[in-house]
Amino acid sequence: MSTLTVDIWSDLVCPWCYIGKRRFETALAGFERRADVRVRWHSFELDPDGSPHPGLTLPERSRRALGGTRADTDRRMAAVTELAAQEGLTYRLDRARAVNSFDAHRLMHYAERMGRGEEVRERLMRAYTADGAILTDPATLVAIAADGGLDPAATREMLLSGDFGEAVRADERRARELGLSGVPSFVFGERYAVSGAQPAEVFAQVLDRAWRESAESAESAGGAESAGGAAAQDAEAGETGGAAAGDGVCAVDRSC
Repeated sequence: MSTLTVDIWSDLVCPWCYIGKRRFETALAGFERRADVRVRWHSFELDPDGSPHPGLTLPERSRRALGGTRADTDRRMAAVTELAAQEGLTYRLDRARAVNSFDAHRLMHYAERMGRGEEVRERLMRAYTADGAILTDPATLVAIAADGGLDPAATREMLLSGDFGEAVRADERRARELGLSGVPSFVFGERYAVSGAQPAEVFAQVLDRAWRESAESAESAGGAESAGGAAAQDAEAGETGGAAAGDGVCAVDRSC
């Protein structure tokens, strides 16, 4: 039986990543062969050099980075909040503060190792976007991990160590090798990359196409090479399963 792997690069302090997660989950839930899809999450720090201490709020940081008036920033934050609400998410981005997410990513690798990845990931993202949780604070991370089913003492010990730091760096190196410069980024069957929190319909289209090509490859010894070449050609032509490259879909070896 063929299996399709979807690799997702995401940051735990990225509001768009949570929206993208929910939209991908919607597409996957409606996919007929979802039981044969393997999802692998990978670390990506939007601000790897950021301070571990709470800094500007997200609206303040947005205004500094993008310019404009306070009213412009408020409109941007309101737009993201409304999109999140459409996916059933509650955002209070005025509470969220810019912090480095390295330790939170280490925690995620530990949670995956312990079989609690999804539970902890969901709680970390919700705590940051809805509650303004400081994801560099060890006590906060331990509490969130415990709520997700991890042992508090073992989690605290892990955070005090340097464990899983190299796993975070390895994920980020792989993202650079693939030319992924932002998050969320989704790579389907090592054939297609979807950039950004695309609509669920886009994810559904790419799931279907990547699955069909993966199944064809499994049936033919030369299928992988021919399907990969066709994928690159189609991406150049903007014919990626009904979603144009300009919509955030491209061949995995091309820049999105």
